[in-house]
Amino acid sequence: MIDFRVEPDFQEKLDWMNTFVREECELVDLLFPSPYDMYDVKHSKARRIVRPLQEQVKAQELWACHLGPDLGGPGYGQVKLALMNEILGRSSWAPTVFGTQAPDTGNAEILAMFGTEEQKAKYLKPLMDGDIVSCFSMTEPQAGADPLEFECKAWREGDEWVIEGEKWFSSNARFAEFIIVMAVTSPDNAPHERMSMFLVDGNTPGIEILRNSPMLTDDLDGENATSAYIRYNQVRVPLDAILGGEGQAFKVAQARLGGGRIHHCMRTVGLLQRAIDMMLERAVSRRTKGKRLADHQIVQAQIADSIIELEQFRLLVLKTAWIIDNEPHGAARTHIGMCKVQLGKIFHDVAQRAVHLHGALGITHETPLGKIWAGAPALAVADGPTEVHQVQVARAFLKNVQPAPGLFPTDHNPTRLEAAKRKYGHLLED
Repeated sequence: MIDFRVEPDFQEKLDWMNTFVREECELVDLLFPSPYDMYDVKHSKARRIVRPLQEQVKAQELWACHLGPDLGGPGYGQVKLALMNEILGRSSWAPTVFGTQAPDTGNAEILAMFGTEEQKAKYLKPLMDGDIVSCFSMTEPQAGADPLEFECKAWREGDEWVIEGEKWFSSNARFAEFIIVMAVTSPDNAPHERMSMFLVDGNTPGIEILRNSPMLTDDLDGENATSAYIRYNQVRVPLDAILGGEGQAFKVAQARLGGGRIHHCMRTVGLLQRAIDMMLERAVSRRTKGKRLADHQIVQAQIADSIIELEQFRLLVLKTAWIIDNEPHGAARTHIGMCKVQLGKIFHDVAQRAVHLHGALGITHETPLGKIWAGAPALAVADGPTEVHQVQVARAFLKNVQPAPGLFPTDHNPTRLEAAKRKYGHLLED
């Protein structure tokens, strides 16, 4: 039986988080609105405010809760993480304050599962402590997120690996203490065994950031952009820099991306709830045509659609979290894909309605709504475009379906009626 209830003591933690995020983290969002500020650990003014907040989180034993006990975390499980991430989703800074910011969460999982003890000591502990940030460098300019089209390669020379090629949209590379890079090492192998994953120190010679591309929510000049276009110009790393073994990059990436995708969805629930809260307040605060916005049926319909759609999405996310907690590893893959597909649509629709209801104010930076709305297309392509997950979901269901045995569908009324008459005809006789 699926059950999303939590213990009273954990509910107290959620209540504390809800107050803390609203009263503390959302204020930091206003003071330091750029992702540049969030990931620059040397930004003294921001850290002067954030460090004490992080200490409060640690005192509540709510720091870095995405890791299980086998990896040094509290092991809350995905249902509890979903409820926590709903709260964190309200604020851009909240994940940093709670030690769960992307891409560091997924990179921490990879290091914990596949790193050497030396690598863990050098990178994992300071990453978990919030003293450094990291980068996941996978997508490429010509290939996007399709690893079967990747060209960045690596080969062995003596006691080193040499990495050469270009990567696109490598988040936070300009600040990263280390970068996890996917490269082709065995081009003649089966498609999903061509690539390997490497741990590369951020200061290694040959890492060339060609530019940082500003996103829709960044300033146009790109000065504070954090999404890097990188050239790996014969970057040399030791043999033990490979993570998970040669040809195992796809498996390592899936172990990381699955959790990242569902956590994006969890946080989107909280962010869109904030947008709906703003819609509700606006509807009862403003008037047009002689009555409140809330009294116009078209506004009521938009509010109702938003609330219902978000509740449906939330339940899908919670069910997916429950499957991860209770079923064998990998059982939730299709449901994670469902969440990712629905994420882009609900994000766009709810955010657009909230912006529209606020009129001209909604498209300015005087409310959070413009930034929320601009984030919709970004999440629709993050961790793989929506269409990739649509295909995955459809194939998961199609592979278990058999063709109809005859000319007509199995559920064909005339054919079934004849079968019903053969079975029960003797009872229909007078």
